[in-house]
Order: sequence, then structure tokens, then C-alpha cells
Amino acid sequence: MNNKEAEREGEKLNTLKIKWQRLIADGKTCPRCGSTEEEIERAVSILRQSLAPLGIDVTLEKGELSVEEFEKNPLESNKILINDHPLEEWVSGTVGQSPCCTVCGPSECRTVTAEGQIYETIPAELIVKAGLIAASELINTEKSESCCGNNASKTPKNNCCPK
Repeated sequence: MNNKEAEREGEKLNTLKIKWQRLIADGKTCPRCGSTEEEIERAVSILRQSLAPLGIDVTLEKGELSVEEFEKNPLESNKILINDHPLEEWVSGTVGQSPCCTVCGPSECRTVTAEGQIYETIPAELIVKAGLIAASELINTEKSESCCGNNASKTPKNNCCPK
């Protein structure tokens, strides 16, 4: 059943919310954030395909930081939140910083360290991993029940289990 069918059937969809923000100065962003945007688009597509059969919808919200906001806290740029938690929390990573480019000026921009690697551009694979970990918390295992019920020796529901 796809998400539209689930909505029509009255099932409540869970939502994996991904929010990404980056500096926009004079309509431009830095190469690091530009590359992350491509990676996040790819990751969201993969997550949507993977999670739709589980009744989980994936949303992406893109935010813009002004130059003034960026100057106050450059580590807010290129930040990805998944269900209101930073990506690095989902993958046991840490935040760092490194010099960037002319768009960012003299500020050092956000990096993420995970699995022993420092990332300036956040790769789709890391975003997908964090998304899947977050999505696992959306699945309500108490509601899930085998088609055979809690006791496989009982008569199967919908004739799905072998007798």
C-alpha cells in the first residue's frame, strides 16, 4: 500500500522530517553546501522509496541563513536535522569546522566527523543511515502483528501462514 492509499484507508502515516539549512549570500551558497544539497536530494529520494512500504513519509525542508545569522554562528550552516535531532546524533558523530571559501568569508564552516571520516559535504549514504536509524523509532512494534497472530499455532489470518 502506498502513502496515498494509506491516507484514503484512514491509516495514520508517520513522517520522517528532514530539515537542512545553509548560508545564502547574494543568492549564492558555498560549494560545500551546494554539494550537500545534491546529496540530500539523493538521500531523500532513497529514503522515500525505502520507507514508503512501511507507511513512513519523508519530508524535506530547506532553510536559508542570512549573512548576519551565519556570522553569529557559522556552525548552523550546512546543518541537517532529522526529526529535530542533528544528523551527527543519529550516527554517533561530532561537529567540527574547517576553512571554506569566499562566500563564507573568514569563518570556518561546519564539518561532521562520523565513522572515522571528516565530511565537509555530507554524503547521501550518511544521511540515509541517519534517516533509517531515526525511522526505526517511528515504527510502532506494539501495533505490528504477524498475520498469524501472536500464536502461530492458531488459525492464520488471511491464510498467509503455513498450517
